[in-house]
Amino acid sequence: MKDRSAGSRLFDTVNYSLLFVFAMLTVLPFLYMILGSFASPEEFAKQGLVLIPSQFSLSAYAYIFSADTIMRSLLNTVIITLAGTAINIVFTALMAYPLSRRELQGRRTIMLMVIFSMLFSGGMIPTFLIVKALGMTNTLWSLLIPGAISAFNLIILKNFFQQMPEGIEESAKIDGCNDLGILVRIVLPLSMPAIATFSLFYAVGHWNSFFSAILYINDTTKWPVQVILRQVVIMAEGGIGDSSQMNEAFAIPPQSIKMAVIVVSTLPILIVYPFLQKHFAKGVLLGSVKG
Repeated sequence: MKDRSAGSRLFDTVNYSLLFVFAMLTVLPFLYMILGSFASPEEFAKQGLVLIPSQFSLSAYAYIFSADTIMRSLLNTVIITLAGTAINIVFTALMAYPLSRRELQGRRTIMLMVIFSMLFSGGMIPTFLIVKALGMTNTLWSLLIPGAISAFNLIILKNFFQQMPEGIEESAKIDGCNDLGILVRIVLPLSMPAIATFSLFYAVGHWNSFFSAILYINDTTKWPVQVILRQVVIMAEGGIGDSSQMNEAFAIPPQSIKMAVIVVSTLPILIVYPFLQKHFAKGVLLGSVKG
């Protein structure tokens, strides 16, 4: 094997250097948030910008976890994320599979309606009136049902199903399997990369959602963690709150509170992502080919 040329080595050096810089630009904000959330109140009061705290403090986390509302809202968010993701996957798969069959009558018309919903929506007020008319206000159903199917994810999953060999389904029909049985026993097990990818998409959307809860839910005991943490940040900035909790131990800068809030709201998704990462690119690319 011949030695590599000087130009090739120079290209690799420049390439790796640029990739390292871009990686640091991505990672440093997360490190700044995590380390800043552990900074002591005195250090934030003196410096304002803390990259590496001289001494670690849990006062910001003690502040946001000082009330039972945080733990209750975390439980609400977990329920919303798990139930919402399950509903999304079930409804999306049940609609994507028949649309992937070319023999379905009216398939083109239904697809045009799906694409139309991507470009135009009814708006916030009509959606609220529908949710209210269905009696879903002040319930978790208002956060689960209105967005049960994503038109974009539906199209990608339909294309994924459409690429499967027809011979597999024909063999199953010969063995006496109906359409639902083919979907559950054959199509879905073969589509796990796509299912895992869209499960992650839906789960992240449910975990980060807060605006729908503000619109539809007035009962604070049913709020997800994103709404509670938003209230915590507002309370920390405005100095509003229970005097028994806003004592000297919690007299910490709002910036430290914000960083702790971001860490608490982001960490669960960051923990789940590595388990689905191997399916992520494969699932999207396989379903993105036009069928």
